[in-house]
Amino acid sequence: MTTLAVHPLSLRLPEGDLAMIDRAAALRGRSRTEFMRDAAVRAAQEALLEALPIRMSPEGFDAFLAALAAPGAPVPEMVQALQRPAPWE
Repeated sequence: MTTLAVHPLSLRLPEGDLAMIDRAAALRGRSRTEFMRDAAVRAAQEALLEALPIRMSPEGFDAFLAALAAPGAPVPEMVQALQRPAPWE
């Protein structure tokens, strides 16, 4: 088993932000540190994924464009859901 290095991080936050973070962490049953770490890592992953180029062969790209240009097909479950009356009606 590998031991992970721990690096402290200090943040300056307005009191209102800190209160909101603490409340959300409590709702999730997490410590402030765990909650903030999870949120920061998730945001970092999203930013990195948004910056990654999508690579594909010319044939794959042509197939992708053809799929986008093709007419859509109805999804039976979606059609049924849209035909039901809304719960508030």
